Amino acid sequence: MNSIWSDYVQGVMTLYLSRKLRFDDHFFTQYDRVFSLDHDSELKILEIGCGPGALAEALHRWYPRAQITAIDRDSRFIAFARENVTGVNFMEADAVHLPFENDSFDVTISYTVQEHVEPSAFWNEQKRVLKPGGVCLCLSARRGIQCVAPCLEMTAGEKDFWDSVPPADDELEKYGVGRYRVSEAGLPISMEQHGFADVTTGYALIDLTPDNPGYSSQMAETMIEAMRQNDLEAIRSAHSPGAQKAVDSVNAKYDKRLRLYREGIRQWDTNVSVTMIVRGRKELIPSE
Repeated sequence: MNSIWSDYVQGVMTLYLSRKLRFDDHFFTQYDRVFSLDHDSELKILEIGCGPGALAEALHRWYPRAQITAIDRDSRFIAFARENVTGVNFMEADAVHLPFENDSFDVTISYTVQEHVEPSAFWNEQKRVLKPGGVCLCLSARRGIQCVAPCLEMTAGEKDFWDSVPPADDELEKYGVGRYRVSEAGLPISMEQHGFADVTTGYALIDLTPDNPGYSSQMAETMIEAMRQNDLEAIRSAHSPGAQKAVDSVNAKYDKRLRLYREGIRQWDTNVSVTMIVRGRKELIPSE
């Protein structure tokens, strides 16, 4: 069982809830404009590094005629996705050793995967499994905006907990997290250098502001609960004594944030994420 990512980098629920928001139907038109895929075609789509399945779940809604396969190396992610997401074929597999024949898919797509995988292996495996003329979509998280509500500032209980946690090995460096990150210019250049044609770029702006009246109350509360889950999972993953006090502090402050929202007392806290989308095409006739 491989659970390195879910154990040491991002927990299942944190990743699922945050991605579920980022790929909510509210933001679909932004993605659709850059994806430029045919909604009426029976596309074969492969998602690489699917995590707990939130993007694959969205793709199933957005392209109902498509056959969607999603892979990830982390066993916990795949188990969660199989249990909670329908209409998608989830498999444990490695991005650099895709278990598929040449020319198998019309579309490959990934979100925040490129920066963790050696470029030649990342691009060449996708080019191998894409059909001639197939589309590669590479989504990358970029610097956004974050403004925290006063009621969500770190509590004394949380600070005491984190001060008590002994220094740990740098797990991110140990597991190569972000090792191959490139700039906004470097990403399309890398795609071109690895043989993709007609490369284009675009950006989706994901505005998660609970007090924005353009969002339903259900979505607003989902935003708040996703932040709560992120904080709770970080504490629990530290596996340190005294965690319960910190957990209680986190729950108290998010309970207050929900109460303020329901009472109409706006905080205007926000988390605006920017997703870069690079689109390329496998040439119909391979270059000599």
